[in-house]
Amino acid sequence: MSLTPAQIRSLPTAVLHDHLDGGLRPDTVLALSVELGLEPPARTAPEVADWFHDAADSGSLPRYLATFDRTLALMQRPEDLRRIAREFVEDMAADGVVYAETRWAPHQHLERGLTLEQAIETVQAGLEEGMAAASEAGTPILAGQLLCYLRHLEPTEDLVRLADAHRDRGVWGVDLAGPEAGYPASRFREVFELARSLGVRVTIHAGEGDGPASIADALDCGAERIGHGVRIAEDLGGDDAGAEAGGAGAVAARVLAHGICLEVCPSSNLQTGIASTIAEHPVRRLDAAGFRLAVSSDNRLMSRTSTSRELTRVAEACDWTVRDLERLTLTALDAGFAPAAAREALRRDVVEPAYAAAR
Repeated sequence: MSLTPAQIRSLPTAVLHDHLDGGLRPDTVLALSVELGLEPPARTAPEVADWFHDAADSGSLPRYLATFDRTLALMQRPEDLRRIAREFVEDMAADGVVYAETRWAPHQHLERGLTLEQAIETVQAGLEEGMAAASEAGTPILAGQLLCYLRHLEPTEDLVRLADAHRDRGVWGVDLAGPEAGYPASRFREVFELARSLGVRVTIHAGEGDGPASIADALDCGAERIGHGVRIAEDLGGDDAGAEAGGAGAVAARVLAHGICLEVCPSSNLQTGIASTIAEHPVRRLDAAGFRLAVSSDNRLMSRTSTSRELTRVAEACDWTVRDLERLTLTALDAGFAPAAAREALRRDVVEPAYAAAR
């Protein structure tokens, strides 16, 4: 019997891959557009949701990324950044998420005079407000931020330095995002070597807009997790969904051997052309082959989705049970970048008891 959306929402889950600028509420888009004197993409919240989903549903990663111009324009004032960060936490908690990392690119939020440090502190203030509100509502959640470099911009040390300085104030690591093909992670090799020397945690988008070689490049740069990574399936032998990894190529074997967690985001992958349906998505094959997976929502506004919806869709396609959902949640917690003691407390006090009761 398939897990229902209500069952999944009732269980604690963990999110590793969700973009702050891709998760605005449609009514927030409308409200901020009016305040800022910007033309909204539509006149009602449901129409705004439709507009973003339809605009992102192109089958092309570059065209998908273009929709972010709209949201970034609404995220330049400190009060707006703070609001959106708070709402991120509130929405995650309402969806059953107990651990969430939000990633965003501070360099894109300086048009109204904020410094990088001010922007980071503003987002953290919003996250903390959201955590306080969720706790008061009886849905406590642990949330922090990852700072994104963008592949098409020039490498700089600033985000790594800031992540290091704010590691005890909610900044849990750094990421590399943006257009993948033509912009190799190796351009940022020295930046990530600095991160490694300082103990700053690193995840890198790869294996979405480019193939296994891009994943290898990310690993060479010190990636501890891979954002998306689903094109690693191109490096597996066999064609059926239940194929074992015995025919794995060098990159797939490396990911398996090192237990690298793949941050899988199925709905957005359909929009960027990875597959046509969830049933055809590589997630089932990767799970069967033994890869460590964490299912997340990526950009909830653009994909008109949520964490529980992503898990529901994949659970149905993969015939997952409560035990499978527990396995994925624990994998995400284990691969998380928050301090280990906080993640272990969540595992011990929240996640394991809830799943034990549900089995």
